Amino acid sequence: MSKSKRTGGQGTPATVALTQAKVDFTLHPYEHDADAQAYGEEAADALGVPYEQIFKTLVAEVESGLAVAVVPVAGKLDLKAFAAALKSKRAAMADATKVERVTGYVVGGISPLGQRKRLPTVIDASALDFATIYFSAGRRGLQIETAPSELARLTQAITAPIGKTG
Repeated sequence: MSKSKRTGGQGTPATVALTQAKVDFTLHPYEHDADAQAYGEEAADALGVPYEQIFKTLVAEVESGLAVAVVPVAGKLDLKAFAAALKSKRAAMADATKVERVTGYVVGGISPLGQRKRLPTVIDASALDFATIYFSAGRRGLQIETAPSELARLTQAITAPIGKTG
């Protein structure tokens, strides 16, 4: 895996964060279909990567405010497990407009890196099963591939089993 240099206007706050931290990563652009509804599955299919290895970034509301969940696109966020990982009683998906305002990214292109405000982050424990994982680079049609340990370090995330299948 090599550090990708920013060319062709593909720099995003997420790629800037990785570059500044001197983290090895690879960018994977793909042709985004404007009609696609399942952005993560679209990325997996376009890049030929198993659904379990591509992670989506979700934002939920807990008692203390907004928090980020990074889970495989193959499944869903277990809100109870997510709340428990953050020592919260409950969690609910956050309003998309609020999420876009707080993160600085549009839905379908939210990256766990380079958000306007650092939010508590939980990465599903299954990420540790892979040498590298893929996640949004901060816009639709662009994925980052890097080691899950680097993502956890840069986001100061905890890992916990927060994903569920189905």
